[in-house]
Amino acid sequence: MTTTLFTTQVNLGGLMEVLSKNLYSTPTVAIRELVQNAHDSCMRRRLESQAPFEPSVHVITNQAKNTLTIEDNGAGLTRDEIVDYLATVGSGYTRFLRDQQAEEIMIGYFGLGFLSAYVVSDRLEVWTTSYQEPEKGWHFVSKGAERYSINEAPPIPIGMRVVLHLSKPFQELAEAFLVEKLLQRYCGLLPVPIYLNNNREVPVNDEPPPWRLDQSAISPIQLKKRRLEFAQRFENYFKPLCTIPVHPTEESEAKGLLWVQDTSTYGTSDNRNITVFVRNMFISSDVRELLPIWAGFVGGVIESDELTPTASREEVQKDDIYEKIQRQINEALIDGLAKIASEEINTWRSILKRHNEALLGAALCDNRLFKMVADDLKVPTSEGDLTVPAIKGRSQNKIYVSIGEEGDYEEVIFRALMTPVVSGIRYAALPFSQRYTELFGGLVVKLGTKSGNAVVFKREKISSEEQEKLQSLLAQPGQQVIPSRFQPSHLPMVLIPDRDYQLKKRIESEELDHRISTGVLSLARIYTKKIQGETAAYFYINLDSPLIQRLLVTEGEAQQQIANLLRSFTLMMGRHHDEELGTDLSEALATFSEAVLQLI
Repeated sequence: MTTTLFTTQVNLGGLMEVLSKNLYSTPTVAIRELVQNAHDSCMRRRLESQAPFEPSVHVITNQAKNTLTIEDNGAGLTRDEIVDYLATVGSGYTRFLRDQQAEEIMIGYFGLGFLSAYVVSDRLEVWTTSYQEPEKGWHFVSKGAERYSINEAPPIPIGMRVVLHLSKPFQELAEAFLVEKLLQRYCGLLPVPIYLNNNREVPVNDEPPPWRLDQSAISPIQLKKRRLEFAQRFENYFKPLCTIPVHPTEESEAKGLLWVQDTSTYGTSDNRNITVFVRNMFISSDVRELLPIWAGFVGGVIESDELTPTASREEVQKDDIYEKIQRQINEALIDGLAKIASEEINTWRSILKRHNEALLGAALCDNRLFKMVADDLKVPTSEGDLTVPAIKGRSQNKIYVSIGEEGDYEEVIFRALMTPVVSGIRYAALPFSQRYTELFGGLVVKLGTKSGNAVVFKREKISSEEQEKLQSLLAQPGQQVIPSRFQPSHLPMVLIPDRDYQLKKRIESEELDHRISTGVLSLARIYTKKIQGETAAYFYINLDSPLIQRLLVTEGEAQQQIANLLRSFTLMMGRHHDEELGTDLSEALATFSEAVLQLI
């Protein structure tokens, strides 16, 4: 059987439409691509030509004519090279040079960059003279990328002049101010000087990145200033507070600069931003995954010739090199923060003040970072934000944590003792406290749990008659009286919800069927089936309290009045209205008032 081979057909118009209009996420990339082509042309001339020259690129904006011009004094093109490389999609002489050279001085590779010019222009003109034929000039014209013409023209100085006749939606690219900002961002690391309009003296990329400076020739104060100024160029939304250099390691040759943002963050804030340069050219300003997930308050710029850009050169491939640089940045950030903590005390205090909550979560991701910040970070408590050492110092080496709503019943006893209670429902407060005690000793007591209540309340046995009397006088259905002893002795009793019972009620609520996925809800209900009993809350009765002692020896109507007074007082101290617990704050106030009136 004979197999017939066919040639794949290409719809040139459709292909050019897709490539030119969908390859890049933003049309301003055209400036980056064309300046990069000009840079590579200069590098080619340096490699191939024996004649000395000073490479340069000149960008000219003309709002009156709505044109953008990029000139270079690079190698230029012959007529055949125009056809083979400029007018052929996916073919580039730069790829050949890069494959032949060990030194990474060329940027382009895919031969697609020139397509970006068609995205922003109605018509494209190129004048060029090759160093190989300095006596000849060529004029290339294309409209719409599908057809072009090449005509002989008077020679220009060796190099190339590309003129974009901007289409209406992109005529802002003829504005000098915008183009200058784009050049500084896209081309700020290029070694070839880039001049804009009539300024032939100072290139827009005359400020090298801090890691290229000769640090022996600059004072530490000036270096710090230069780093902050560089960081501000790339930090879009916040002022940099301080900077951390990234140095090459044995694993990665990447280098760059990180900075801590001068803004207040929360635990869930994620303001990470990393700008990546590959072979001196801007690739992307949103490679945030290079930073650790916990560093939501950090920005940076990284330069690496080892990273591999995608075809559009707006992202990098997430390969082994990418992961090595991730580790390198993580190490640099930890080491840099440690250095700031030890050498720049005022700056370190500012970091802690602005990013305290974010650092609580960050510390849980890295033990070195945790040990660095453990004694300085503050957790939210009933007495305000406090460091863990301060909390332990006021609580006999314990950390009491409320896992209910702020101001819940169990906090009453600690307000009376002026003992801080950590708000366990706030971001990272509970796991941070637990990790602290694991590393440095102490005990976390979770209030409202059986184990936590056992630490706070020392249970006591009383006669069955006294137990029944207290139960009938103080408790309502779903509540249980537990005789105990605790401090302060002048606090007669405390109402503590059963957290497991509350969880069971919430999980069994039909309302959750609409808010939680079926799988998660099923797993939760398997757990709550194990929870036995119908006790919603416990009244811990303080047998050391003179009021409780008086209650037990009083009889008749006076006993009930004292009980009503104590119960109402306890509910008001809890400040809650909760039908599940049988607590009604309004009713408690009324009962309290009535009991006082009867006593007086």
